[in-house]
Amino acid sequence: MGLQGGQGTPAGPLVMARFQGPDSPSVPHPITDPDKETTMRTFRHSQGLPCALTLTALAAGLLAALPAAATNGMNMEGYGPISTGMGGASQAMDHGTAAMAQNPATLALGGPGARVDVALGLLGPDVRSSAGPFSAKSGGTSYVMPAFGYVRRNGDLTYGIGMFAQGGMGTEYGANTFLAAGSGEPVRSELGVGRVLLPLAWNVTPDFAVGATLDFMWAGLDLRMAAPASDLGALVTGGSGNLIAGLGATLPTLPAGTWARIDFSDSSDFTGKAKSTGWAAKLGMVWRTSPTFTVGASYQLESSLGDMKTGSGGAGLSIQGMGTIPGRITVVDFQWPSMLAVGAAWQVTPSVLLAADVKRIGWKGVMKDFRMKFDSTAAPFDGSVSFALPQNWRDETVTNLGIAWQATPALTLRAGANLSSNPIPEAFVNPLFPATEEDHYTLGLGYKLSGAGEINASLTMAPKVTVTNGQGVTVTHRQTNVQLMYSHRF
Repeated sequence: MGLQGGQGTPAGPLVMARFQGPDSPSVPHPITDPDKETTMRTFRHSQGLPCALTLTALAAGLLAALPAAATNGMNMEGYGPISTGMGGASQAMDHGTAAMAQNPATLALGGPGARVDVALGLLGPDVRSSAGPFSAKSGGTSYVMPAFGYVRRNGDLTYGIGMFAQGGMGTEYGANTFLAAGSGEPVRSELGVGRVLLPLAWNVTPDFAVGATLDFMWAGLDLRMAAPASDLGALVTGGSGNLIAGLGATLPTLPAGTWARIDFSDSSDFTGKAKSTGWAAKLGMVWRTSPTFTVGASYQLESSLGDMKTGSGGAGLSIQGMGTIPGRITVVDFQWPSMLAVGAAWQVTPSVLLAADVKRIGWKGVMKDFRMKFDSTAAPFDGSVSFALPQNWRDETVTNLGIAWQATPALTLRAGANLSSNPIPEAFVNPLFPATEEDHYTLGLGYKLSGAGEINASLTMAPKVTVTNGQGVTVTHRQTNVQLMYSHRF
């Protein structure tokens, strides 16, 4: 019958199984013949998959470009409340359909039949910036992020569809703050990346499974940025036509304190003005080495996203006293990084599960510079100009530690820690993109309802991290995040 999930003993080719996920009561249940199981569930599956596709489309529409306040860099600290409640550990345990966002091979731990998860996350960042006597608090204090997953096991194969927010970052500062540089307009950022995933897991043997996902990705970005014109000029890397010639002649002659702005924002909570789509994939394996010990590993490939672009005239380049030049912004070659993860889970007793992962996120390969190109056809400033905001992110190592205790047949309690370092060198931290959080501490619970339903929830607390960049701007960042999920098995 293949691998079964995390809490209890494994199901081999026997008629009873207790090796279930930490969110499920460790109660033996009969395993029926797979061919009969498939026949009995055919009608319900024929209704379930179209419903799953519809819900995925609706959730994807809601998610479109919702920003996530940065946690492990721009990644979430965990995907789904089962994993998140255990510090984000995921590589070697059953934690529902969120496995497709982490290690798709662990979908094989979920047992026969089908499962639907519907989740809602609330991210609560608290970001503040200061420079000398000036200070500003970001108004971006809560972001709602839906997720959905459906999987079905048929013999040795498990497959499905899901939609998850991959991550992002965002801030909102008022027009009267020092970050507006005297322009009288607000400054903000809103970067969101999401995925629709098609997973497949295969039980090669009863104790060993492999998995993969094909991920359709989308990204959206709003940016309203102000700076002294001289600082903006220092970011210019090239251009063409009258625009670059005009800027080259004008910027050196401007009085000190003259501001400049780049603006593209659609003022929507659900989309970004600059958009792109693309593809990615991940591979995974899970191996139950003994009745109580499981190891797993996964590799997420770097994304292949197209350049994010606004529409023609969807962006503006402004310089104090010169008005606004309309044009198109292209964010050049923004990609999501590769990630290698390994982990283990140990069923210490029938009611206690320990899990640990180590992840290496390849930020260095994708976050050296944040590059933009502005194109205008408006005379007399027709042409283009390119900018590069130095980032120089480091690769990040994340350690996930978690414990689950099945207190009663219905109730499971969880706790964990997510330990990492800030991937951004302090000199390059930007108040608009403060992906500086380091350690996270998590709590969670799961409760099995009567019938086939269950509820899981998690709470994440990330202590304050303070950094000062090369311009003397100090940024502090703390978070309180919540996830809630309803699951139904059939």
